[in-house]
Amino acid sequence: MFRLMKCFVGADLRNPPSRRLIDAKAPSPRRSVEFRQPDMLETVHEIAIYIHRFHNLDLFQQGWYQVKASLRWEETSQGFHGTPSRVVQYEAPDLTSDDTFGVWRIDDTEQSFSTQPFRIKYARQDVLLSVMISFTLNIGSDEIPSTSAVILKFELMYSPLLENCLEMQGSFEAFSAAIHEFRLPSKALLGIHSYCPIHFDVFHAVLVDLSIHTVLLKAGTTSQKVPSNFRFIEDDVEEIYKQPDQLLRRGIISRAIELVKSLLISREILIDELQKMSSVVDLKIDDLTEDDLNFGRFGLSGSSLSDVSGVNSGGKITVGKIASNFQEIVERSNGLFDVRNDVMLYSLSKEEILDVFFSVGSQLSFIWNTFLKFHRAHRIKIIEHLRSAWLADRKAEWSIWMVHSKFEIPHRYLRSNSNDTTQRSALGKAVQRKSGEDPAQSATARAELHRKSIAQMKINSRSIQDMQIFGDPSRIPVVIIEQHVMNVPLHGSSDNFSLSTSDENCADAVTAATHEKNAPESSAFGKRGYRILKVVVFVHGFQGHHLDLRLVRNQWLLLDPGAECLMSEVNEDKTSGDFREMGSRLAEEVTAFLRKKIDKLSKYGGCKDIKLSFVGHSIGNIIIRSALTDRLFDPYRKNLHTYMSVSGPHLGYWYSSNSLFNSGLWVLKKLKNTQCIHQLTFSDDPDLQNTFFYKLCKQKTLEHFKNIILLSSPQDGYVPYHSARIELSPASSSDYSRKAQVFLEMLNNCLDQIRAPSSVQRTIMRCDVNFSSSNQGKNLNTFIGRAAHIEFLETDIFAKFIMWSFPELFR
Repeated sequence: MFRLMKCFVGADLRNPPSRRLIDAKAPSPRRSVEFRQPDMLETVHEIAIYIHRFHNLDLFQQGWYQVKASLRWEETSQGFHGTPSRVVQYEAPDLTSDDTFGVWRIDDTEQSFSTQPFRIKYARQDVLLSVMISFTLNIGSDEIPSTSAVILKFELMYSPLLENCLEMQGSFEAFSAAIHEFRLPSKALLGIHSYCPIHFDVFHAVLVDLSIHTVLLKAGTTSQKVPSNFRFIEDDVEEIYKQPDQLLRRGIISRAIELVKSLLISREILIDELQKMSSVVDLKIDDLTEDDLNFGRFGLSGSSLSDVSGVNSGGKITVGKIASNFQEIVERSNGLFDVRNDVMLYSLSKEEILDVFFSVGSQLSFIWNTFLKFHRAHRIKIIEHLRSAWLADRKAEWSIWMVHSKFEIPHRYLRSNSNDTTQRSALGKAVQRKSGEDPAQSATARAELHRKSIAQMKINSRSIQDMQIFGDPSRIPVVIIEQHVMNVPLHGSSDNFSLSTSDENCADAVTAATHEKNAPESSAFGKRGYRILKVVVFVHGFQGHHLDLRLVRNQWLLLDPGAECLMSEVNEDKTSGDFREMGSRLAEEVTAFLRKKIDKLSKYGGCKDIKLSFVGHSIGNIIIRSALTDRLFDPYRKNLHTYMSVSGPHLGYWYSSNSLFNSGLWVLKKLKNTQCIHQLTFSDDPDLQNTFFYKLCKQKTLEHFKNIILLSSPQDGYVPYHSARIELSPASSSDYSRKAQVFLEMLNNCLDQIRAPSSVQRTIMRCDVNFSSSNQGKNLNTFIGRAAHIEFLETDIFAKFIMWSFPELFR
């Protein structure tokens, strides 16, 4: 038999926090080690939360805000709360600023933590909070390691602006404006180290940068500081081994072994994560001691650990020694010891089980404190590393609600001479579809079948679960994605930044970009060099508001904080007129916005390139395409980047199957003589080839976009399904009138633009968004098909799924 190295138990321990306001500057109270039989095998979960930054995307109200945190067990009816055990303000707040006052607080009644109040005055405002709060959750002496999950609750607290801030400090009262909860599965409580952003809800669009870390510790070792002159376990706990039978009574041995296994697993995860983070910051932790973690020694100054390795003596305990200690045990056991296998543990004597329990528990405490300090010392690089891992994990997690497939863009359609639904391409290749099949109904059935499989799925992930999604997975939209990537040869590269010299500002940008290719970094154009101007234009639909697409905009800004967003306002209250006039107004608005941004960048070295993207909802897509035909866009047409169409009627309203909506269109045409409705229904000219939509489809409005994303919903009764997807309508296959011929010409013209070789690579995606009917309820909006059309504006989960799964299309 063998024993683990017995160490650390002689260290002083910090008293558990009383129910009071914790003073970060107060000295830590100390006490001697006490071993009471009922508490001998107690363990605790510690959850450390680093609250780094609060970023306001577009809170509607100015005022004073706080972030409040608390946690509880999921399965207890009374909701037993975790206890705040320590707080570290690792960057001093600016107490002289008028935008902050007071300090962070702990509520003894709720056992919650609140950051200091801070003032929000404008959109895209950053507030550095730089605080760590640690919660502990006790596990009773008669319990095995918990199988219950933990609910981590964050509240956005709000208080209106008051003129006299001094009066607020005495009686600051705030109410909960939004709540966001996360679930930590029981497996995650043994060790998880994850970036975890909070976005609260659609009405309180903010970003709170968090990282969450968990560990299982032996009770009484939380917040432990281990001195360099540690003593072996015999010096302090000799009494433990005098009566092992009383300490490990019948039935407790199994539980003790389970606890030891859990501690070993937690220890293994923690060391592995610490080694990963040390490689991220290019520092070695093998010889790292707790004394080396002082901020004045390294970390903030960026020096290497090799510079301070000389201070390490043989008497100091290092992370490297702890990590290698367990390897020695494995070698002595001939490789039979596995931290996840209790066979070896059951072969230990009672004394050795206690030895392992106390030794590993003390080691864990030291490594845990080392880890937390290491995180704070190198928080910038570490948070970037954790965020990259979080992005990769979300793609895998969100794939539960996404169905991926590839499709080929068909060649030009020809009119069918038979009564079936077979369509033939110009090359004679047949594309079969079942007779009488409705694509919208097929898409709905496919999504519902997938939704049923989700309901039967047992989601048992180790990662942190966002309760806005995992709270009721069956209510989350199912997104069916069809993707086609084209690699096309070019006669002339569109990557060359070429703009018309008719625009003086853009000509200057071209000249600057040309010089930059031959100029050294220290050229006269400035040390910062030239910048890429990324502009995203959002256009609302019929009788819409310029903020209708704000949820999609917010997701875009989260992906690309450097993007400049224009929420088009020029056509508010003017969407009943001619599409040509609406397009001209939008063209003037966008080009004026671009010139303003280019002029601004000229002060910082110039503009290297422009990436111009558009997002439209409903007829806003037709306004966008109409604007792109305007001569004002000639200098910028080669700079078109991504086009995201949200339920846009690109082929008009022909072959719409919604009779109620068609009746409404007829009323608008007859009673109000709405010009855009005449154009959408092709009644604006007796000659179909002279109508607005026919001419629009012939113009090259889609050809220059590098990425085209068409969002549709089979539940949307306001826009024909085929029109939103730019695909063939089954109803046109059995129509032999002039109308069907014109429709096919329009469709082929649009597909020709998509296939046109104007980009090195072009991505085309059709995304079917199938909303849960339980979210919409049974009402008139659902009956007439309006609910799904508006759902695109009232939820952002579908946008989150698509945009974060394909971030390269939106940057």
